[in-house]
Amino acid sequence: MRLHWVEYATVPIGGGLVVLMLYGKEMNALAAGAEVAASLGVRVARTQVVLFAVSSLLVGSAIAVVGPIGFVGLVVPHALRAIIGPDHRALLPASMFGGAIVLSICDTLARTIIPMHHLPTGAVTAVIGVPLFFGILIANKQKASLWGRA
Repeated sequence: MRLHWVEYATVPIGGGLVVLMLYGKEMNALAAGAEVAASLGVRVARTQVVLFAVSSLLVGSAIAVVGPIGFVGLVVPHALRAIIGPDHRALLPASMFGGAIVLSICDTLARTIIPMHHLPTGAVTAVIGVPLFFGILIANKQKASLWGRA
C-alpha cells in the first residue's frame, strides 16, 4: 500500500501536537515572563528549546504538505484567544480545530467563487486574514498605549 502525501506528515504533526499539549502549563507560566515561570519551577531554557524545536517541526511538516497558508496560523489562535482566554491547555486544541475549519471554509470559497477556475486557497486566506491581522495589531497597539508602551 502506497502512502498518500498527507500521511507522511501525520506522525510528526501528531507527535508535535501531543508534546505541545503536554507543555500547556509551562506555556501558561512562560506567558507571564521567564522570571515568573522560573519561580513556578519551570526549567525555562529547556522548555524554550523544546517548544521551539517542536514548533519548527510542526510548521515545517505542515508547510511541506499544504504550502504557505500563513494567515491561518496567525489569525485563528489570536481570535480564539479573545474568545476562549489565554490558557494554552484549551487554546491549543481549539486552534487546531479552528484552523482546520477556517481552511476548509476558505478552500470551499476558493473552489466556488469562480466555478471555472480554482483560486488558490492562500489567496482567500490572505483576503480574509490581512484585515483581521491588522485589526489585531491595531487593537494590541491601542492596549499597549493605555499602559504607556506604544
